[in-house]
Amino acid sequence: MLKFKLIGLCLILCLFSLNAQDSAPQNWFNLDPSEGVPGVSTEKTYQELLKNRKGQEVVVAVLDSGVDYEHEDLDDVMWVNEDEVPGNGIDDDNNGYIDDVHGWNFLGNAEGENVAHDNLEVTRLYRKYKAMFEGKDPAELSKKEKALYAKYQEYEEVIEKKRSELEQNVGVYAGLAEAMNKLDAEIDKEEVTVEDLEAVESDDPMVGYALQIAKSVMAEGQSFERLVAEMQDASSYFTSQYDYHYNVDFDPRPLINDNFEDPYDRDYGNNDVRGPDAEHGTHVAGLIAAERNNNTGIDGVAKNVKIMSVRTVPDGDERDKDVAAAIVYAVDNGASIINMSFGKGASPRKELVDEAVRYAKKNDVLIIHAAGNDGKEVTNDNNFPTDKYAKRGFLNLFGPKYAENWIEVGALNWKNGEQLAAPFSNYSPFYVDLFAPGMEMYSTVPFDEYKNHQGTSMAAPVVAGVAAMIRSYFPDLTAEQVKDILMQSAKKQKVKVIQPGSTEDMVTFGSLSVTGGVVNAYEAVQLAAQTKGKKRGVDRPQPMADGAVNP
Repeated sequence: MLKFKLIGLCLILCLFSLNAQDSAPQNWFNLDPSEGVPGVSTEKTYQELLKNRKGQEVVVAVLDSGVDYEHEDLDDVMWVNEDEVPGNGIDDDNNGYIDDVHGWNFLGNAEGENVAHDNLEVTRLYRKYKAMFEGKDPAELSKKEKALYAKYQEYEEVIEKKRSELEQNVGVYAGLAEAMNKLDAEIDKEEVTVEDLEAVESDDPMVGYALQIAKSVMAEGQSFERLVAEMQDASSYFTSQYDYHYNVDFDPRPLINDNFEDPYDRDYGNNDVRGPDAEHGTHVAGLIAAERNNNTGIDGVAKNVKIMSVRTVPDGDERDKDVAAAIVYAVDNGASIINMSFGKGASPRKELVDEAVRYAKKNDVLIIHAAGNDGKEVTNDNNFPTDKYAKRGFLNLFGPKYAENWIEVGALNWKNGEQLAAPFSNYSPFYVDLFAPGMEMYSTVPFDEYKNHQGTSMAAPVVAGVAAMIRSYFPDLTAEQVKDILMQSAKKQKVKVIQPGSTEDMVTFGSLSVTGGVVNAYEAVQLAAQTKGKKRGVDRPQPMADGAVNP
């Protein structure tokens, strides 16, 4: 989801006006480009290429915040561990996890308590270094310690600056959210109009401020009801940042009761795969596999899919140990595709994740990862997890430097032309493989509801859905072959677009990813039907010292 910053009324209006523009068709990501939107041709593929064909079942693991497995559009597509007897408190299948009927939750303990919020990685690292260096004389540190001390000082500056910014934002957005709620209660109508707002009189300056925002945003076409909800979301976002993400005094990890220093201690968590806030994961799961053609809600991209929920991501940064454990769990329990719609700016135990990714590759499991929503060019050092393995001395000389079973996904707007790239999407001609629909994405959320979300978090599951389609109807293809097919069949977009993170810089769409293209199910299925035997994967281009591309 897009992040908010407060730089006065003008930016607030710009943020909400962005959402007030004409809306995309609810199923646009499944449509064909000939229908006026850059969809992935899901419906055309089923109607023309896969009609009357029967595919095999594919298990897709959703490593996320949790999935509402009782949702009306997901309950029939959830993975069920047939060897486990629900609710008997016994590890019937001897896989190390008790009552893991629909997956596992690595953010909880055996008593059923769950971690809802966590720090960002920078906060955890700062706390670690603070314990190491506070009160010590820098002049007496070793060379290695001085390098860490420099990091400590860098993180301290980041935390202090961010806390100061958030303190202001929390108060302002909390006040605006409260003022919007007051307006809503005072008008007390199902659909509020601009005329209703004009009739409101208030001596409360914050209510007056809210009125000004509401009138301006509604003039652009957005509903008051949506504005109230989004203002509440913004307030919750800043509050979480202040109370949890950048709060050095907050550390939820002891609740889990694992041996955190032991990377191979994976016997922790519980079977609550929904968790305290499953909105993000449920939305992701719906895009992949919401039941098709059931006249309910939406149609996911893929048929023949079972969703395995592996709760890994709190409100905050995921921990490397949990990600590694979740990947291993998914592989061991039959997933052939893993969707990872999360990311962070540092990875202190990257080697653990790398080991799990290698394990997935060895077991022919494809990993789909969201590139992130910072509107920046990503590298191997500023966005994690990444498909480049950390250096392991001489071992790096005798194996691949990159995970060949990994696809990195950027986000697409529903509008063609110069707005084709989502304005928030990360990009790279070296490290982002392809793009997929990621704006105005309508999908499942908890309690049988549906909602629009946007982000590369939504683009990745579209790719996971197309990959699942291929693995279902062409089960003899390996994970690396499926990656190769998706990349080779991506539809090239020879247009200039507004560079993500910018408002006016124009770049060629092809420069934003390795393929310069958009995933397309129709083209992928056609290519899969022609693919036999082993194929060499698409080589990842490498940046050279002068900035040129080394093919």
